[in-house]
Amino acid sequence: MSDGPTPPPGPAPLASPLPVRPPPLAPPNYLVWAILATVLCFWPLGLVAIVFSTQVNTKWARGDVQGAQASSRKARTFAIVTTVVGMCAYVIAFVFFVFVLSAGWGPTRTTP
Repeated sequence: MSDGPTPPPGPAPLASPLPVRPPPLAPPNYLVWAILATVLCFWPLGLVAIVFSTQVNTKWARGDVQGAQASSRKARTFAIVTTVVGMCAYVIAFVFFVFVLSAGWGPTRTTP
């Protein structure tokens, strides 16, 4: 029924010795949070957060994965600290002004 001998099967496909992993994702740089915390909360610590957040992409592009992850963690930490310090300052200022106005130390009206 066949016209001739069947050819031998081809070589088996090569198996990869190592599992193929997708490339790791770049760590977040938290730049937007750092900028907002700098403008709205407490600028001295916010500037430090901005510096660390800008280092993340630079280190990642150079292939320094651990350095990029460390800068990402520091940027997040300084952004959190900046936000907390700024919010505490707003609360203290609000309480102070409420106290000053309720104590009568604020602007007073003079009656003619």
